[in-house]
Amino acid sequence: MSARDNSIVANMALAHEGHLKIDWASAHMPVLNRIRAQFEKEQPFKGLKVSICLHLEAKTAYLAKVVQAGGAEVTITGSNPLSTQDDVCAALVEDGITVFAKYNPDPEEFKSLIVRALESKPDLIIDDGGDFATILHGERQDLLPQIRGGAEETTTGITRLKALEKEGTLKLPMVAVNDAYCKYLFDNRYGTGQSAFDGIMRTTNLIIAGKNVVVVGYGWCGKGVAMRARGLGANVIVTEVDAIKAVEAHMDGFTVLPMMEAAKVGELFITVTGVKDVIRGEHYDVMRSGAILCNAGHFDVECNKPELAARAVEKRTVRKNIEEYRLEDGRSIYLLAEGRLVNLAAGDGHPAEIMDTTFALQALSLKYVNDNYQSIGAKVINVPYELDDQVARYKLESLGISIDTLTDEQKKYQESWT
Repeated sequence: MSARDNSIVANMALAHEGHLKIDWASAHMPVLNRIRAQFEKEQPFKGLKVSICLHLEAKTAYLAKVVQAGGAEVTITGSNPLSTQDDVCAALVEDGITVFAKYNPDPEEFKSLIVRALESKPDLIIDDGGDFATILHGERQDLLPQIRGGAEETTTGITRLKALEKEGTLKLPMVAVNDAYCKYLFDNRYGTGQSAFDGIMRTTNLIIAGKNVVVVGYGWCGKGVAMRARGLGANVIVTEVDAIKAVEAHMDGFTVLPMMEAAKVGELFITVTGVKDVIRGEHYDVMRSGAILCNAGHFDVECNKPELAARAVEKRTVRKNIEEYRLEDGRSIYLLAEGRLVNLAAGDGHPAEIMDTTFALQALSLKYVNDNYQSIGAKVINVPYELDDQVARYKLESLGISIDTLTDEQKKYQESWT
């Protein structure tokens, strides 16, 4: 069956706009272009099926095309109902990739589309947030035997995979792409830092300068968000549960407060933790009217939506991707993009140049798993340093930047104890 006949997308008439988006992204992804040329020559995935579950927009689409260029039969689905772009989906179908995704399906359909992507019986997977892994280790274990392994994109997904590994139930070798240096140093920091505010400012049309911006969590994503907030002129407050990260935020020049105190003064709250209920009922009770909440972590559980809804006497959509919760005492609290990832649900995600290195790691990690799955076994492994280094060197070359190398004498000195 052809990709067109098998796919489930919203509107094939949108394909032209999707092709333009993918062409623009690929023109700004030189590292992935270089890997594509290698894959076209080497055909590392020839005869294999690959299923991908990622935020389905132009940059992800180009990763799918690179994997396809390596000989794979590719199926793709979306990892977030609000980040899927229907025009990009249509374009991929025209390019021979099977797509099970559409913008904003209901929860039942959203899950069914993910399951359909797994029912293509892939040999390899690329996952985001552990959506594939959870289904495979839960209700669809029948699909596990054929899968050689895969790569995971996010902190949340790696947490889920390591929980499976710890209890001895993980059945696949999975590469923790999120933990690669080129991922968390650049994607999580510079990518999230910029794209979160792209989504916030596009959605609200409000100024950041002068506002009290509360950054919830000071991991690599939180560092990037706090840095960008300061650059935009905000008064930045950080909340943390990790003492070391809290000291780091303080020494980076930010105010550090418990959430209950930050909730009283914050005007814009950005969660970047991957943990549920970091903003919840008691915090809503003390927030100033007009407070804006959004999430740049992962799932829509960081702001407790049921507890916010329970306090509201009225809920209405005041702008696209902005819901107003009017409370009994007359205060209004605003939630962006239903508490889902604001940079993707209300924006276009990370810049193309950032995803160039991240998706290069995904492509190379997928090849590594395919080459080594029998010796790796069912466990979570880090991206091999040589792949991380390779991506960084390709990036430098694309920028026209050269660096030094150690002399033989220097290498000898480093390895000596005298």
